[in-house]
Amino acid sequence: MLALTLEEFMLEVNDGSIKNVGPTNKSATVKLFDVESATAREFGDKRVKLVFEDDEGNEVQVSLFPEDVRSIVRDVEALEDDSPVFE
Repeated sequence: MLALTLEEFMLEVNDGSIKNVGPTNKSATVKLFDVESATAREFGDKRVKLVFEDDEGNEVQVSLFPEDVRSIVRDVEALEDDSPVFE
């Protein structure tokens, strides 16, 4: 399941073209639940791309610097030691 929340978001559709309308104060939150696959691969010269997909074909891609990936790995390892989720 993909949940998408858009804040202060407005689009103009005119003759088949989509155009951003209004100020640049927009933001979005994306949540993907029931992930069926997760992969990591190189992205450009300096980043790692994480790709998450559910069984409905929804996909979220995240590009991170290696130090951010290492931080997430440490967080997961700490959870493995302390959380019943990994039992």
